[in-house]
Order: sequence, then C-alpha cells, then structure tokens
Amino acid sequence: MKKVISILIVTILFVSNIQAQKKMIFPPNLKKGDTVAIVATARKNIEDNLKPAISWLKNWGLEVVVGSTIGLDNNQLAGTDEQRAADFQEQLDNPNIKAIWCVRGGYGTVRMIDLLDFTKFKQSPKWIVGFSDVTVLHSHLNTMGYASIHGIMPVSSKASEEAKETLRKALFGEPIEYKVPCEFMNKYGTAKGELVGGNLSILYSLFGSPSAIDCSDKILFIEDLDEYLYHIDRMMMNLKRNGCLESLKGIIVGGMTKMKDNEIPWGKNALEIIQDVTKNYNIPVIYNFPAGHMADNRALIFGKQVTMEVNDIESKVVFE
Repeated sequence: MKKVISILIVTILFVSNIQAQKKMIFPPNLKKGDTVAIVATARKNIEDNLKPAISWLKNWGLEVVVGSTIGLDNNQLAGTDEQRAADFQEQLDNPNIKAIWCVRGGYGTVRMIDLLDFTKFKQSPKWIVGFSDVTVLHSHLNTMGYASIHGIMPVSSKASEEAKETLRKALFGEPIEYKVPCEFMNKYGTAKGELVGGNLSILYSLFGSPSAIDCSDKILFIEDLDEYLYHIDRMMMNLKRNGCLESLKGIIVGGMTKMKDNEIPWGKNALEIIQDVTKNYNIPVIYNFPAGHMADNRALIFGKQVTMEVNDIESKVVFE
C-alpha cells in the first residue's frame, strides 16, 4: 500500500511539474495582407463610428471584416448571447481571420464565454484584442495557455498615437519596452514573470470560475473605471484573501479612472487603497502606468514574460 501511495505521489508531482513548465502559445504575428475581424462581445455598437479604426488597420496593410454583431441592438447588448457567440465563433473558426478585435467593452462577454468552442482556435490560434470587459476572454485564454493583447478598441477614437502604435507593434511582433517616470507611491524592485490581468472588477468576478487566472509567480496588471472606492477595497481584499497577492512577483497598476465615493468618504483614493492592501508584500509595484480607460492606453501582451524594474528615476517594463 505504501508503495502504491509513493507511486501516486511521484506521478502527481511529475504531472504538476509538466503543467508548471507548460509554455504559453502565441498566435502568429500579423503580416501585411492579413485580415482582422471586428466583433461585439458585450455592449452594442450601432453608431457609424468604425471608419477611423478601419483606416488604422488599412494603413497598417491589413484587411478588415466587420462581424454580424455590429449594429445589433438588444437593449444594452449587441444582440442575444447566442448571436454574439455565433459571430465570435465564426471568426474563431475562419482560418483566414488572423485577429479578432472586440469593438467595445461594457458588460456581456461573460454571458457568451461558455457558448464558445475553441477546438479550431487551438488548431489555428489568432490574436484576441481589447480591454475592459474583454478581460473575460483574456483570462479564459490564459487558463487555456494562449496569449492575447490588452489594448485599444475600434471605438477608442481619442486614443493617443502612442497607444495606436503600441497595438500595431504587438500585432506585428515588434519589440515593446515601456519607460515611464517614477511615481512617488511606487515600490522599488525588479521582477520577472508572465504578465496577466486586466480590469479589476472583471478579474474579481471570475475568481472561482474556470476562467479565473492563476496568480502564481505572475506579474499582475490591474485597471478600472467608474467604481466606488469601497468596491476597490473589497476587490483588493478578495485578491488578498484568495491568495493571489502573496503569490505574485510584481504588480502594475494602470488607470483608476473616474472613481466615485459615498456621502461619507471612504478615506483613501484608489491608489492608496491598493497600496494599503499590498504594503506587506515584498514585490515591486508600479502606479499610474499608461494603460486602461484613458487615451494613452498602451498595449500589453498577456501571457508574455516581462521584466519590470522600478527605481527612484523611472519604471521600466520590457517584453521578452
């Protein structure tokens, strides 16, 4: 009996080690002539507002397909869950589509994620691009072992030239390195690990589901929009209590935009809340990184190894 138990333990450890060493799969870099599909996975997009984004893609030498969900109107959503899933599935299964660019965020991607079949995607991976509510897809893909791009979306008409250019670099596989001025709240240090994350509210809502990210030895990026300050505290406490924070190698905090407070103030702003919850962890932290709900929303490649260096002069994030 002891021998059987020993064999089982060795087998479990072996399998765990294999899983730990599993490498992230990266879709092929885009090249001129490739086709990008624009689809809606959440909030509806019924305005005639895609011309600037299509122009960006055309200028990069890419072709564009507009999905059937663009223009659908189902209250807040771009059609029913089944319609949004069917459009996304069509682009997933089409080998001629090399990237799927989600048109906007809002809410609704989580309602269709379990309707998707990634079988053909695994045979021919492609880049999934977007931010905010698209964090559902980023997290789900990460659990499957596939990289994705957190970046501006087609309706980001006020996106900075830097944000557009970094998305182009990410899609075409060009080197990405960010240097930003030091913030007084930063926690100094150096770390290296796989970048994961996205919208804090979405990450929080996914814990306990099959789409929840594994924080172990990762560098976590978080951002959010239009949340009450006590909600930020609640979500950060959740990350702490479920063990996510203690297993991280570093944290990158993007925009905490348009935060709200109650009539009786919470007493800390969003960055101070994050600082308070993370202060006892000996890891580097970057605050006010240019990514999130802002014009200067720099592209991030989730699943890629990054090195972060934080000192009293600047913060540097380098993608391998």
